[in-house]
Amino acid sequence: MAEKKEPEVKAEAEVKETKTKKAAAPKAEKKAAKADNGKKLPNLKAKYQAEVAPALMQKFGYKSVMQIPRLDKIVVNCGCGEARENSKVLEAVVGDLTKITGQKAIITKAKKSVANFKLREEMPIGAKVTLRGDRMWEFLDRLFNVALPRVRDFRGINPNSFDGRGNYALGLKEQLIFPEIEYDKIDKIRGMDVVLCTTANTDEEARELLTLIGAPFADRA
Repeated sequence: MAEKKEPEVKAEAEVKETKTKKAAAPKAEKKAAKADNGKKLPNLKAKYQAEVAPALMQKFGYKSVMQIPRLDKIVVNCGCGEARENSKVLEAVVGDLTKITGQKAIITKAKKSVANFKLREEMPIGAKVTLRGDRMWEFLDRLFNVALPRVRDFRGINPNSFDGRGNYALGLKEQLIFPEIEYDKIDKIRGMDVVLCTTANTDEEARELLTLIGAPFADRA
């Protein structure tokens, strides 16, 4: 067989390159369209990516960006012992948590029976919400900048409420600190627990992460 001449080889290469570009163009356009149509990044998430992550990398000397601690999830839960006698109470708790977090709450049930508390296995005793992604960042923004400052005589949150594995637990005495809850429409003032789960290996790293994000920790004086 006769070998192809050089101009013909160049022409074929150009044709292949053009086809490849045409095939790649729609994909690039779709990606660009997704980026344009995508929601604006939550404020705290943007702050984490732009300021917090680089600061943590520099302070703790991580070798890989995957080692940088990040917020994994937020769990908001509310126990309700009265639900044993009155099932309608649970509806109010679920409604409050759903308004506060913007996500439907699930009902938690007893894992075992306890005779002293008149508790039977699988009996509904509370509700909880697990937040991830953008909804988690938006809730955290509202918690730090709107809800906590509305607490009476607020002087900051306890900087020592870590569990030793980088997770932070916070107790709230009433749901009224959230602007989504209307005083006239609640049946009773209830407290709740908020747990911030991070990927940090130590409490020190987790404390630094939350401090840089904007957690209003009390002075250790």
